[in-house]
Amino acid sequence: MSISGWIGVDLDGTLAHYAGWNGGQVGEPIGGMAFRVRKWLADGVDVRILTARVAETGLRNQVGGVDDESFASAQRVIIQDWTEKHFGVRLPVTASKDFAMVELWDDRAVRVRCNEGEPCCNHHKTD
Repeated sequence: MSISGWIGVDLDGTLAHYAGWNGGQVGEPIGGMAFRVRKWLADGVDVRILTARVAETGLRNQVGGVDDESFASAQRVIIQDWTEKHFGVRLPVTASKDFAMVELWDDRAVRVRCNEGEPCCNHHKTD
């Protein structure tokens, strides 16, 4: 597989089972998504974890802390320890997209048709 760019994979609820914050622990890998990530890695694809856990907003988060550099750094270590355990490599972790991202796999995203702003499928909760 030849991909020029990187694939972003959301963590909680997409790559790892999520049943609430649970002290920041990362859940067990979700089979189908973990299989995809392993295949991409074996094919030499640049895979990155894209998660709000490492966003540095300076705002209070849902668990009573502040999303700052310290919180983001601690979360990054937890996530990279988890990816090393389950994939044998410390995957890059980010909260940002850039122009090199070619795909995003996420349990909350709604895909829209390019330049139309209309959903591609019936998977949207707010319309």
